This record gives sequence, structure tokens and C-alpha cells, in this order.
Amino acid sequence: MNTSSTSEMSVDNSASSNTDVQIKDRSLWADAWYRLCRDKVAVTSVIIVAVYSVIGLLSAFGIIAADWSQEVGPSYAPPSAEFWMGTDIFGRSVMSKIIHGTQVAMSVGLVSSLIAIPIGVGLGAIAGYYGGKVDEVIVWLYTTFSSIPYIMLLMSFSLILGRGLTSIWIALGATSWVALCRLIRGEVMKHKNREYVQAAESIGVGKLTRLFKHILPNVTHIVIIRTSLQFQIAIKAEVILSFLGIGVSGQPSWGTMIDDAKLELARGVWWQFAGATVAMFIVVLAFNILGDALRDALDPKLKGK
Repeated sequence: MNTSSTSEMSVDNSASSNTDVQIKDRSLWADAWYRLCRDKVAVTSVIIVAVYSVIGLLSAFGIIAADWSQEVGPSYAPPSAEFWMGTDIFGRSVMSKIIHGTQVAMSVGLVSSLIAIPIGVGLGAIAGYYGGKVDEVIVWLYTTFSSIPYIMLLMSFSLILGRGLTSIWIALGATSWVALCRLIRGEVMKHKNREYVQAAESIGVGKLTRLFKHILPNVTHIVIIRTSLQFQIAIKAEVILSFLGIGVSGQPSWGTMIDDAKLELARGVWWQFAGATVAMFIVVLAFNILGDALRDALDPKLKGK
């Protein structure tokens, strides 16, 4: 082997070594961001979720689909250049109803997550860190919740609180914290005996400070992953409840649209059913893919791969 070939190989090996060092030196969050940006499917899912969020936000402020209840054309007009998704029995735009349903779906996912995540993280962290009787009570609580069929629990909350979007928010938030609580409890139990927590204890750091300042930041990735899954769970649950007639009332949602369309299909009116179903399918699939991508990206065992 000549001198130039040897020189080129040494340069290549040096560059590869430097790249490996840079990868290992990246933090978990920087490495997760790097891997997410390289995953084209995950990036596409993020864009889809962002588009749905913007549509929901614009609808909430009345910038788009503000006149969903107004008659804009003849009854059951099929999709056309004038009515992109056709009209319903009252001549209302199906596209406007789909857009307003996006607002309902995204708000349900967001508000229910804001309710469920603090409950799940708080109870799971306390149970995992303190153990003993506290742990037994919390484990009994979430075991009781998980033993009841999920849809039956949701229906019970909705019937007690009455129909409406606020009831859906509370019902979903109060029933969907169990899985996160179980996960956080297990992670805190693993972390509480690690060296960095023992070091904090040795210098006099209090229990609550050790829990919330030292341990919880190291399990944040689980919360992020679970939040992405919580959105699609909440969206599907709202659709089911509205389809059963105990969900959103007085405004269109994907569930009520599907419920209204079940008799229309026999008459060949398919566009309301298709529009609501496709809109729900796309965002649920995007959240599922995003959840899987986040789980892979935030797994410390896969760092640098």
C-alpha cells in the first residue's frame, strides 16, 4: 500500500472518530432532535399535527368556519368546485363542519392532557418515591380505575356531568391519567436510589426538592411521549362518545358528523361520513407515528445510533 492511500485512510478514520465523539457528546435532547429531523415520516407527522393545530386555533377565533351553521347551498349537494365537501341535509357546508370538528378534536386533546398529565405525574412520582402506605393507596386507586372498562367509565362521567365540550374535557382528563401514573411510578422507583439522588441527599437537599428538581427532569421524556399518545386517545374517545349521543352537543364534531351520516349512506350521501372519517384518520395516524418516533428518539439506549 502506497503512502497516499495510507494517508487517506488515516484521514477517514480520524473524521469518523471525530464524528463518533460528537455524537456521544450530544445531550439526550440534542440527539433526539437530530434523529427526529432525519426521520422524514416523523417530520411529516409533525407538519400534519401543526396544520391541524393552526386550523383548530383559527376556527376557535372565528377566522375560519365561523358560519358553519349557516345554509350555503341546497340540501345534500355533492362535492363540487363550489362546495368542496358538499352540503348536509340543511344545506350547511360539510367542509366548515369538518374544520369546526378539528377545533373540537384538538381542544379535547389539549385540555384533557393538561388535566391528566399533572394528575398522572404527581401521583406516580409520589407513589414511586415515598413507597409504603402512600404507594399502596395510589396503586389501589389506579388499579381500581384500570379495572373498569374505559369506555364505560367515560360514559359514566359524561352522563353525570351532562353533555357538552366541558364535560368531555373533564371526563377524559379524569380517566386517562392511569397509564402515565404507572409509568412515572416505575421510573421514579428506578431513579430514587441512583448516585445523583444520593449525592443530593448527602448535601442536605430535601425530599421534595430531590423528587421535583432532580428526578422528574430525568423522566420528562416519558411525559412527552405519553402526551403525544394522549392526544389521539382523547380524539378517538370524543368521537366515540359523540357518536353514542353523550358527547358534544350544539356544535359539529367528527363524532356527531359520523352519527348523522349513518342514515345518509343508505341514500348514497357519503361525503359527510368520508370527510369526518378521513380527517380523524389522518391526525390519529400522525399522532401515532409521532409517538413512536419520539419513543425511539428519546430512548437513551439508542443514543448515537
